[in-house]
Parts: sequence; structure tokens; C-alpha cells
Amino acid sequence: MERRNENRFLERQSIVPLRLIYRSGGEDESGHDELDTRVRGDPGGGQLTHVDQASFQLDAFGTSFILDVLLNHDLLSSEYVERHIEHGGKTVEVKGGEHCYYQGHIRGNPVSFVALSTCHGLHGMFYDGNHTYLIEPEENDTSQEDFRFHSVYKSRLFEFPLDDLPYEFQRVNITPPKFILKPSPKRSKRQLRRRPRNVAEETKYIELMIVNDHLMFKKHRLSVVHTNTYAKSVVNMADLIYKDQLKTRIVLVAMETWAADNKFAISENPLITLREFMKYRRDFIKEKSDAVHLFSGSQFESSRSGAAYIGGICSLLKGGGVNEFGKTDLMAVTLAQSLAHNIGIISDKRKLASGECKCEDTWSGCIMGDTGYYLPKKFTQCNIEEYHDFLNSGGGACLFNKPSKLLDPPECGNGFIETGEECDCGTPAECVLEGAECCKKCTLTQDSQCSDGLCCKKCKFQPMGAVCREAVNDCDIRETCSGNSSQCAPNIHKMDGYSCDGVQGICFGGRCKTRDRQCKYIWGQKVTASDKYCYEKLNIEGTEKGNCGKDKDTWIQCNKRDVLCGYLLCTNIGNIPRLGELDGEITSTLVVQQGRTLNCSGGHVKLEEDVDLGYVEDGTPCGPQMMCLEHRCLPVASFNFSTCLSNKEGTVCSGNGVCSNELKCVCNRHWVGADCSTYFPHNDDAKAGITLSGNGVAGTNIIIGIIAGTILVLALILGITAWGYKNYREQRSNGLSHSWSERIPDTKHISDICENGRPRSNSWQGNLGGNRKKIRGKRFRPRSNSTEREPQAREPGHSLAQTVPSQGISPGGSDSPQTGSLDHRTLSPAKSPSSSTGSIASSRKYPYPMPPLPDEEEKVNRQSARLWETSI
Repeated sequence: MERRNENRFLERQSIVPLRLIYRSGGEDESGHDELDTRVRGDPGGGQLTHVDQASFQLDAFGTSFILDVLLNHDLLSSEYVERHIEHGGKTVEVKGGEHCYYQGHIRGNPVSFVALSTCHGLHGMFYDGNHTYLIEPEENDTSQEDFRFHSVYKSRLFEFPLDDLPYEFQRVNITPPKFILKPSPKRSKRQLRRRPRNVAEETKYIELMIVNDHLMFKKHRLSVVHTNTYAKSVVNMADLIYKDQLKTRIVLVAMETWAADNKFAISENPLITLREFMKYRRDFIKEKSDAVHLFSGSQFESSRSGAAYIGGICSLLKGGGVNEFGKTDLMAVTLAQSLAHNIGIISDKRKLASGECKCEDTWSGCIMGDTGYYLPKKFTQCNIEEYHDFLNSGGGACLFNKPSKLLDPPECGNGFIETGEECDCGTPAECVLEGAECCKKCTLTQDSQCSDGLCCKKCKFQPMGAVCREAVNDCDIRETCSGNSSQCAPNIHKMDGYSCDGVQGICFGGRCKTRDRQCKYIWGQKVTASDKYCYEKLNIEGTEKGNCGKDKDTWIQCNKRDVLCGYLLCTNIGNIPRLGELDGEITSTLVVQQGRTLNCSGGHVKLEEDVDLGYVEDGTPCGPQMMCLEHRCLPVASFNFSTCLSNKEGTVCSGNGVCSNELKCVCNRHWVGADCSTYFPHNDDAKAGITLSGNGVAGTNIIIGIIAGTILVLALILGITAWGYKNYREQRSNGLSHSWSERIPDTKHISDICENGRPRSNSWQGNLGGNRKKIRGKRFRPRSNSTEREPQAREPGHSLAQTVPSQGISPGGSDSPQTGSLDHRTLSPAKSPSSSTGSIASSRKYPYPMPPLPDEEEKVNRQSARLWETSI
């Protein structure tokens, strides 16, 4: 993230902004220099609340700007906490936090936008279609709470001489940038799409935690309140960019401020600081979040203003970044850039060189670019495509899980169903698109069950088992409707360790890891991984053309068994990698094997200093039941993976389903139970649109109802039989005889229906709570008057890193949610506090739950080849 010029503002004026308030009994507004937006008459005793709407008048640079703003209800989650650590290690924690963060537009200007905070004066920025303006209270204002005088800065645009422009800017026509920002609703909703799995249309949520270091605290007058206000203003601005450009909201879940001292040494090298910060997150931060970012008051020695792990979102050890101090708007851009790296956005060097990824906003520049004269507001189309590719490859699974509720009190029209509401289709404009005929004033219309959501169609719940979110790859699991909710089930994926891409790769964090995919990611889609013989021939030599890392100036030879985990060798690579910078020359070697000429090429691709993508990434398979870690090929069993429930034979999910990253079995069609051990066919489910493998409590309720009904019928039969037998005995005693053809049914199978006196549940969503006790239940086979239907034979599926192709087809054929099973020896990382969704906190470098970071391990003659998570 290139540090931008802080002198990009051409002019500054001192003004007294006014808050516009309607006159009593009229429609006119009058201006007041009291800017406080706290609700008048608030009894206090709790968190301060601010009005939902406000207007401010700013007279600056010969123009009167009226800013109409709405409270950004998406900014803080309901679990938001603020804490600061004082001298002596005392921790002060407050749930909630003052919310005075607004977004909106300049009155009468549809292409404008505004992001402001009103705590302790006005902080923020606004854009009028030509210029960006920054507003903040003047530091020499001696008043404590009455912030009257403010500085307004106007960005540069066309006033400076043409000769001052860089050469590439002199060659373009100097015309105002064609930037049009579509008016956005007050709150975007996640579940607006009808078609399954279009990641571009579904709103994503980044649940973010911010940590302010001690120098940041000192820069804000040693005030926790001012420090937190500044940080929330930065996030509010970044959210404004993300919601319109990426259909992604940034939601704050927690904030921590180091009021006494830093919790670790802040290095001037942002990469070192990042590694130490990720250690701190792992060991000391308890809140669940998708990413944690450090706001540092330091100035890094690098030309970059921050650092972040690429593709590390949702990961405990890689979901984070560090950002250096700057003015509010500058730091908002820095945060937007580092978060963009976390979600897999990094500019494709080849497309940039060919002009395919040109930033059209020449004057402002783009978010991920290194040029521009003031606050950029846009991502390039290539950046947006990179984000969608990252999501479609299985990355960012936690982003699709919407926070259940936000901090603010219930409000009709905000898109969230809250206390006292039956429905909420959003703003009037949103309701016109979806839900208007089903929902009026947050109340369902007659005979309506729902108004919006992926599992709502024509005001009715979709049937249980209807697919609402398709799997994006071999490592994903499709989500289905529960039958009693309009919302799709939480986004999950297969537990780490399942084979994918045939049997060539291994699932890791919801993505498929192979050498071939890594070659394509770095060098382009036409490139493939070199033949195995290339690795065996070159990586054992310990030269620049093949090695397992570097110790100072000496290349390290790979052990024979580790050759597939060393230097990445690809075929026919070009001169320019898609990302990063080529360090040195491309190594290209032709080797001959049995008359075949093989191309074995590679290159050291650096992202930042010691970050080298030129080696096979961790988690890549290197043999049967083997995978790479730190240039070594290790048995999968050594990764200390965890697993879902197994049957009495020890087969995970009884071989009738897949284990998810939440350590719960997702059963194939016709199989139910926490371990998918119970066979329960339902012949008319296709007609009814029901799939018993569907998620949610509806499946359990149906099974329980059927079982209970069966028990009642059996009891009735027994009663009638007993009554008939009694009459028969009485009639025999009276010399009468009857031929009873009815038989008392065999009831031994009744015990199969229940365990410990309770009906067996088929719901894989049961609360396991880390309980790994194996449930050994018998399979229930329904009886009928005809021949009993036997369960279909279970055929073997492929297991982790297995090199033999899977022949398994689960019962139900193509309707099964997933095929393949996980060998009971091949486990996956336990659920860790990596995100709000419980996603596996694994990265390609650290597949086990709580591993040591690189510099915590004793390394003999080894150098870490990579530090960054990639979006492969």
C-alpha cells in the first residue's frame, strides 16, 4: 500500500458548521452551531444514542454545502465491545459504544457522498463530484465539548500547472472524471438474490476488530474516547467504499486500545509488526472476527503504509493487517487496501501491463493503485473480478454469514427482522424489488410466510432441501433451505483434508490446493505444473534451479521424499508473473525422460521482501496420505486434525455424508442422524421438494413426527389385537371359535427408533460442543405389508489425499449433497475462534489449530519461503 502524499489538498478554510433543525410548527430549517446529535431528553444511564437523521450546512470555498446524513446502522454489531488496557495490566471493558457515525449525500447532488462522525465535532469527508473535502475540528479550539471552529480541506484538481503533472498524466485529456456513485439504500441486505450462488449479488459482511497501539493513543491526547472515535470514523469511511464497490459491509465487532504501553515491540518494518501482531491475536484476543487490524501511530520505514496477508480472511493466523497513522481519509484508504488484500484482491501484473486493468478515475486513482491526487473511491473492474474469483474458489466462506443483529434499536425499514417485526424488506426502493406484496409496515400480509431471503419464493418458504447456495468448488458444501425459514443456512465448506480436483488436490480452508493451481495463479491460466520427474531431478540438487529453500547464500537440497514440496516448477511460464515482482531471472530447464522432453521452469516471485511465492505451498498433496509443510512432505496423521462423529466401525459420518468445517456431518439423501448412520428413505420427497439431508430443525421435526406417528399406529394395532385376542378367548370358552388371520407385529424394531427413550434426531446441526463421543445407533428400516426395502449398499468414497479415484455414489444418486467420504484417520482442524462463523482457522501454512509461527520454531539450515496467505 503506497504511502500517499498528505499535501494533496490545495486549500484550507476555517469555518463554523451549522446543524439544520426544523422550526417549530413549520417546514423551514434554521442553523445552529450546536452540532451535537445525541438524542435530547435521553435519560442516560446507558449508552448515548444519536438521532437517526441529521443535516449540516458548511459554507466553504464560495459554496454552501448541505450534508444530509443517516446513521450507519451496519457499522457496529450487537456484540460490539470496547476495552482499553491501563497501567498495571488492568482491563476496562464496555459493551456497546457511542454510535455517531453517518453516511449520506450532499443535498441536490445525486453523485455525491458523505461519511461523517459527530462525536466531539464533525470528522469526515464528502465528495461533490469534482472535489473531495475533509473536515475536522481545529486542534487549537480550546472549548471542551463545544467544537465550533472546523478546518475544511479542498482536494487538488485542475488548478495546478500542467507541467507539474507526471508524464503519463500529461498525455491524457484533462476532463473531469466520470465518476457516478449509484445511490445506495440505507442498509444493504445480504439475501436479495433468487438465483443460486452468485457471489456478486449476495451481500458479504466483514466482521472486523480494530486494535489501537499506544502511540495511536498518544496522538489522540491520551484519550480513549478520541482514539476510538477516530478509529470508528476510519472504518465508517472504508465501509462507504466497500458497500457500493464490492457489495460488502464492514461491521465492527470489537475495539481494543493500549492505553498503558504496547503489548509487543512495534517494528518500523511492517512485515515484522504484522507477524508479531498475529501472534498477539492468537494468544490474547478472545473475540470472534473475520479479521483483526492494528492501527499504529508509528511511521513505517517502508514506502508502504501498511501490510496484510493476501487471502487471509477468516483465518486466525492470517486474517489481519497493520496500518500506519494518517489523516482520517488517508487511513481509510489504507484500511480499504489492506482489507482488500485479506479478501484476495491483488493487481494482476500482466493485465496491468497490457492495459486491461487501467484505472479509469485518472485524477483520484483507484484503491489498489499507487497513483492519484486525492482520496480514491473505486476499485478497478479487475480488482472486483479478483474478489469474485477468490470467493468462487472457496475463499472467504465466513463473509456470507450475516450478523444476526446490530447494535441499534429496532427500526422498520432497515432490512433486519427485529423484535416486534414479522418482516422487513428494507427501504421502499428495496421492497419494490422484492417483498412489497408480502410485507407492509414490517407486518406480513395475509397468508404470507416471508417477504425476502434466499429461501422465500412468492411469500412462501421454500421446501426443505431446496438448494439456496450452490457449492462453488469441490471443497464447498451446498446449503439448503430448512423449510421453516426464509434465510439460507450458514455458509460452510468441507473440513480440511478431503481430496479434490479428482484426487490431485486437498481441501484447505475451503479451497483446493494443487501445484497446478498454484502455477496458474502465479503465471497465468495457460501454465501447468511440471512433470513429477522435474521435481525429482532438480529439487534434489540444491541449486537455483531446484531446492528446498535458502540458508543465507546457500541453496538447500531437498531430501528425496520432500522434492514435491520444494521449488515450484511449471511449464512454459512467461516473463511476467500475474502478481508480485520477479526476483532474479526465470530458471528454465529442459530434461529428457524416456524420450520425452520436459519443461521445468520456475521463478522467485516476491510480494514483499522475504515473501516468496516460488515454492510449493503448504497443504499441497505430495503423495498418498501425505502433504507439504515447510518444504517437508509429512504424513497427514501428523497434522493433528480433528473429526466429526463416526459410526461403530470408525468411519466418519458413517460414510454417508461429509464432515463440515463446523465439525458436523452433512448427510447424503436418505441418511439421517448426527453421524448419518440411519437410513430413512422417503419416496415422495422429490414430489414434495423435500430432501432429508437438508439443514435446520424442520428435518428433525418431520422425522420425529413420522416416528411418533408410527409408534401410535403400532400401539393402536397392539390394542386392537389385544382386544380381539381377549374376545377370542372368551368366545372359545363359550364354545365359539374364530380364525384370526391378523398377527401381532414384530415390535423389536421399535427400539431402533429411539435412544435413551428419546426419538433419534436426524439433524446434523445438533450441539456437539466438542463432544467427540461416537454415537453408535442402529439403522431404522421401516416395515410395510410388502417386502421390506433394504438400505442401498454404501459404496466407498475417496478419502483424504487418496490417489485412487473414488468410485463411490451415495444412496440417492445425484441428489446427494456431496459425494466422497473422509477416512477416519484423516481429520481436520477443530473449530477455532477464527471468525464469527466458526470457520476453520487454517491457512496454507498452518493447517493445525494453534501452531507455532515461523520464528518460534527451531530451524536448522532452513529459511521460510513464504509469509503471506495467497488466494489460490
